[in-house]
Amino acid sequence: MHPSDYKLLIFDWDGTLADSIGRIVEAMHVASERSGFQLCDDFAVKGIIGLGLPEAIRTLYPQIGDDELIAFRQHYADHYIAAEAVPSPLFEGVVESMAAFRDEGYHLAVATGKARRGLDRVLKAHGWEDYFDITRAADETASKPHPLMLEEILAHCGVSAQQALMVGDSSFDLQMARNAGMDSVAVSYGAQSIEALKLFGPRLSIDRFSELHAWLRQA
Repeated sequence: MHPSDYKLLIFDWDGTLADSIGRIVEAMHVASERSGFQLCDDFAVKGIIGLGLPEAIRTLYPQIGDDELIAFRQHYADHYIAAEAVPSPLFEGVVESMAAFRDEGYHLAVATGKARRGLDRVLKAHGWEDYFDITRAADETASKPHPLMLEEILAHCGVSAQQALMVGDSSFDLQMARNAGMDSVAVSYGAQSIEALKLFGPRLSIDRFSELHAWLRQA
């Protein structure tokens, strides 16, 4: 597959388009403390970013009960939403590159571990409510790394898995792409190390978002 043959670009949100990893880690620590659980280290929390929130919490705290999970989620949401009163900024080069992708006729989509309410909030904050062909959030489909959200995006856009590219910063993004029969791009500046991501065989690894546009434009 030549880079110029892709028709659909699918992006994770946190850690790929938006510089929000620090806020997620902080909110998870606050929720742990308020819920009476021992704090996990930053590395462990970064390791679950990309999962839906219930799956992420259960991964960090397998012993958590159902009622405790509800309370934990609320503590997390209260802190994170307050912090996001000023939205996490988009990474350098994202706005310009996304505009170029649109001008060049790509289908664009988001596949995120966020809940729908959270995704809609950040899309509105950036004026991107109608920017993407389709967006899928973890609470309206299967959580990563299950391929369902990618399959739903492919069906909506009428594009084959071979013509699509998943761009993400976590192993869950790249494993989801592999499960869907789709190529992937790993970004090095998000939640997980590039060494961990390379285990999933991405077509490309990038240190800056703008490198994706340059690669796709190869003749």
